Amino acid sequence: MKIKRQWRLLDFFYLLLVSVFVFSSWVAIAEQVQLVKEEEEEEEHPKLKAEENNLKIYIVHLKKPDNGDLDSWYGTFLPSSDNTTAGVTKHPRLVHKYRNVATGFAARLTAEEAKALAAKDGVVSAQPDRIFYLHTTHSPNFLGLHQGIGLWNESKLGQGVIIGVLDTGVWPYHPSFNDEGVPPPPPKWKGTCEFSGLECNNKLIGAKNFVTELAKTGELKSLPPLDDNGHGTHTSSTAAGNFVDGANVFGDADGTAAGMAPYAHVAMYRVCEAGCAGADILAAIDAAIDDGVDVLSLSFGAKSAPFYADSIAVGAFAATQKGIFVSCAAGNEGPDYFTLSNEAPWVLTVGASTIDRKIKANAKLGTGEELEGESLFQPKDFDQSTLLPLVYAGANGNESSAFCMPGSLQVDVVAGKVVACDRGGDIGRIEKGEEVKRAGGAAMILMNQETDGFSTSADPHVLPASHVSYAAALKIKAYMNSTSTPEATVLFRGTVIGDSHSPVVTSFSSRGPSLASPGILKPDIVGPGVSILAAWPVSVDNSSSSATFNMISGTSMSCPHLSGVAALLKGSHPDWSPAAIKSAIMTTADVANLRGKPILDQKASPADVFATGAGHVNPSKANNPGLIYDIKPEDYIPYLCGLNYTDDQVSFITQNSVNCSEVKSIPEAQLNYPSFSIVLGSGSQSYSRTVTNVGEANSVYTVNVYEPEGTKISVKPRKISFTEANQEGNYTVTISPVDRAGTNIERGFSQGYLRWVSDKYSVRSQISVIFD
Repeated sequence: MKIKRQWRLLDFFYLLLVSVFVFSSWVAIAEQVQLVKEEEEEEEHPKLKAEENNLKIYIVHLKKPDNGDLDSWYGTFLPSSDNTTAGVTKHPRLVHKYRNVATGFAARLTAEEAKALAAKDGVVSAQPDRIFYLHTTHSPNFLGLHQGIGLWNESKLGQGVIIGVLDTGVWPYHPSFNDEGVPPPPPKWKGTCEFSGLECNNKLIGAKNFVTELAKTGELKSLPPLDDNGHGTHTSSTAAGNFVDGANVFGDADGTAAGMAPYAHVAMYRVCEAGCAGADILAAIDAAIDDGVDVLSLSFGAKSAPFYADSIAVGAFAATQKGIFVSCAAGNEGPDYFTLSNEAPWVLTVGASTIDRKIKANAKLGTGEELEGESLFQPKDFDQSTLLPLVYAGANGNESSAFCMPGSLQVDVVAGKVVACDRGGDIGRIEKGEEVKRAGGAAMILMNQETDGFSTSADPHVLPASHVSYAAALKIKAYMNSTSTPEATVLFRGTVIGDSHSPVVTSFSSRGPSLASPGILKPDIVGPGVSILAAWPVSVDNSSSSATFNMISGTSMSCPHLSGVAALLKGSHPDWSPAAIKSAIMTTADVANLRGKPILDQKASPADVFATGAGHVNPSKANNPGLIYDIKPEDYIPYLCGLNYTDDQVSFITQNSVNCSEVKSIPEAQLNYPSFSIVLGSGSQSYSRTVTNVGEANSVYTVNVYEPEGTKISVKPRKISFTEANQEGNYTVTISPVDRAGTNIERGFSQGYLRWVSDKYSVRSQISVIFD
């Protein structure tokens, strides 16, 4: 029976491959025919090609009308048919119409048309579209999630919760998306599946494509939302993949794969190819709101921008108003400060850290010294016992060679040798190995730069490799300089679990402070984002199994971990608001590693709050936080006015008419946030907070304060008593500068925390102070 099932699977995939080939051939022929047709039409309309090339996507925000048909109203703002440009252009101008996330639309316009449109009455702005960029067998166990007990048991593995994932699409045939044990979606689900067959089920309940054909028509592509990248399949299975036994890559990291919320439903919204267009993102969030999702997961971002100019921030606010939790990647631009994406206080901004598993591939030098490294690819036919000549790719003084850039290595220099390459240079880690292999190298040692520190990854390299730390890189270079005949090899040590230094904040994870809103401490949280194993559309190890997995790294991987955790908390506490779920995650976060010491960064130094935010997620503790800091959507209006945004800018974020002169605006740090971020000058500052009791009805909390260096903090009252559930309590924090002489404040900021403690609970709020 088992053999028959395997043959049936092989028959299925053979037919699938034939279908794809035939379909691809048909598409290619159709595109050629269409191309000829378009060329003929362009001969009839000489202006067509030039006009089409000048058209770009603009997102147009309008003042909300009192009533009327929005679709018809939107049409009145588009170029009229007797307009010269519109008359020549044969393709539709309207790309997306928005109802929930904005009052407005996305359209293809020339710069002149956009300028004229922006001057019209009723138009708030017409801005060019921005492009956003794409930023697990063991991680559930690492986070304390186990079958039959704790949060997985109390949340029923996420049953009934719908996670909407905006990404590159999904490979629906992967067993991570089988629906065994998953009940039908709740009646509120209104979404659709654009796959033509039976790809959607009780697990993958929806799939839509929003990628626009920018170069040709401005219309949605007709292809289904299949993932030809892998990113979307990986992130969606990380958030909510079902249980898959025997998951591994190259035989390593073997175990049962599962997402954070294995029985939650997944809805895929394809918005990304090489990048993710803001117009498409807004359209997808608009649809997700109508469809009835509970959580949105966005593993991409762009450089900091005011919230009204950020499609993710605008769309996420509309989702939050509907009770939808939004989790976003912090970005992969670390370790420098001020590198964050997705800074809005109504989203959870997620940084990346390690888990306690490594796939070890150590570098052994001719001296016999063994330096710890990592690699997922560990071929059995590589002779680890034989030392090979070792060469530094940058020995010729050429920077491109040092980074092993494509085409930079000479065969006569590296053939048959172990090649040491520097990390960085905007060349991918795997791509460096491809260059070494092309030039005939036998193996690669990938060496960190100083900024990378001890952060390494287990990647599916194309040849034997070892990714080593900066400290190891210095030793390797010193060794090569000490002898005329340096030698090395790579020793494969396989999967090793139990790294007591984990979690460690990785070097690439973007850091705060926030540029868009310095009074909000970001990132909010860190979670697993390094060497994460999850579903992949194709085999990276030439396996014939349909259960294909890959191991990749990024805040793109940590974000869906938190999206899944949020789904579990939503399942366990369906009445909690997005802000309540976020508060529970932040105030219960771990600030110590497995050794009980402070969480470290890539330099093996204690990580600061601009790297960790509140700390590392602890799902089980978040399920029972004791107190929460809640925020209603309308509470953000005084905050937004306090950012000195115009009435129109605030209005099209909130989708309600706002007059800031009639609103009592607040400083950023006055928002009822679960942490504090203070820019402190010469005077004292006071901020109030409201906490809600979601723990035991009769409880008393007292405050403990660890003052940031250079400050004096007082909290009033120092004790809060509760007599019933959901009762609120208030307190005020006053922060004053003190003489900083003799302190160790070198970076212009310091950090501390306050903690409300009862007999059962400890509710922690991080404090950052930037000295002005």
